[in-house]
Amino acid sequence: MARETDEVRNFTLREETGEETSRFTGKTPRQAALKAARRFDPADSESEATRIRFRIRETGTKKLHIYEGWAWRDEAPPDKPDWMPETITEANVSKEGVEHLDEL
Repeated sequence: MARETDEVRNFTLREETGEETSRFTGKTPRQAALKAARRFDPADSESEATRIRFRIRETGTKKLHIYEGWAWRDEAPPDKPDWMPETITEANVSKEGVEHLDEL
């Protein structure tokens, strides 16, 4: 069931060891996962990108969202603002499922 609020939620990147390293915000888990995937080492094109499996946990819950993500370099759009570089990092994610932690 989808949430009815527009509040921003906090998610942490959870390593296999259980250590939570980076924090990402988003209204949905996918939005936070896209931000996390942009930090991956980008490939030269989307077709060459390596898919990496990762997990994020919403702060205050025991729910782990499992994603497969990949990143690649792309040219900035022609109407880009002046501060944006010529080459940007794009990312995509695919949700693999949800796990529930027994304890935190």
